[in-house]
Amino acid sequence: MGINILFACTGNTCRSPMAAGLLGHLLPSDRKSAYTVSSAGTHAAQGSPASDQAVAAMKAIGIDIAGHRSRQVNKNLVEKADLILALSESHADFLKDHFPDASGKIFLLSEYAEKSKAKQDVPDPAGGNLEEYQETRDQIKRYIDKIVRKM
Repeated sequence: MGINILFACTGNTCRSPMAAGLLGHLLPSDRKSAYTVSSAGTHAAQGSPASDQAVAAMKAIGIDIAGHRSRQVNKNLVEKADLILALSESHADFLKDHFPDASGKIFLLSEYAEKSKAKQDVPDPAGGNLEEYQETRDQIKRYIDKIVRKM
């Protein structure tokens, strides 16, 4: 069945779809089938596309997230996930408050990647320009690269 990894942000239109796209892209070909990678938002509207800037930032590095549609995090997604990576501490706190039984598998992305207690949020680029989205993408990629190397 494999390992199910869920990324979580606020609206599920910027950071978490970029993170899921990056991890899916960066996993070695021979390991892709061992993982299910998805994303959801703590306050997402159901079915919204990824933001135009997020799509453009990812397209610039050869990753297509244009087909992404947002969804609200829910009990079923949390229960199915083996690992939940939040893009900010407020997301991790929300998830732990609403799904206390899952607290042991919820981590801040930076904390999980760095394997330390150092916590660094990935800033929300919503409403920003393409350069801000690219900076966010690159920050997420640095964390994902570290995680992939340890897989």
